[in-house]
Amino acid sequence: MKQVMNGMQTYTQSKEKLAVIRLELDYELAVLYEAMKAKNDDQMEKSKEKLNILREQMLKMEA
Repeated sequence: MKQVMNGMQTYTQSKEKLAVIRLELDYELAVLYEAMKAKNDDQMEKSKEKLNILREQMLKMEA
């Protein structure tokens, strides 16, 4: 029974983490959009790097 409860808790935590990553992705996409409008190359590169990191995290969580 304890294993089932631990499994459910882990599943819930994973779903919550995925939701947080999705929010971070949305935010970083908005930052990238603003940087593109302002033609801020520095911020565009930082946002792209952050988006790649978030993408990798998301892929690991979904695997």
